[in-house]
Amino acid sequence: MADHTEQSIVMNADVADILAVIADFDAYPEWVTAAREVNVVERDAQGRGVHVTFVLDAGVLADTYELRYVWDDDGAGVSWTLLSSDLQRAQEGSYRLVQQVPGSTKVTYTLMVDLRIPMISQLKRRAEKAITETALGELKKRVEG
Repeated sequence: MADHTEQSIVMNADVADILAVIADFDAYPEWVTAAREVNVVERDAQGRGVHVTFVLDAGVLADTYELRYVWDDDGAGVSWTLLSSDLQRAQEGSYRLVQQVPGSTKVTYTLMVDLRIPMISQLKRRAEKAITETALGELKKRVEG
């Protein structure tokens, strides 16, 4: 992944429990502040979303987009790429989970977004940092709540 933003946080839960929250796309509107609507178009054999549409409204930015998810065979993460979007030219991201001790997992979120509108690289990184901080914070609250 070219220029990207990466942040990590430790959550008081096991890998499987955190991945279950990440995989539950239908519940995203309950805990992801900007998610207005999330629909799973296609699922894999384990029932996890592999083609998912999102309608997001983050105040000044609103977008409808589709992502393709690839779930790690070892059950320690997921990555995604953009299929289509009103506002984005590209998006690549991933969650990587590493069990620290029972009941404690380090979650690393990596994100790269390329918008259709021109944006200074430094502002783009700042926006990605804000997105990853918010996403990890909301995920931690959901997992531990």
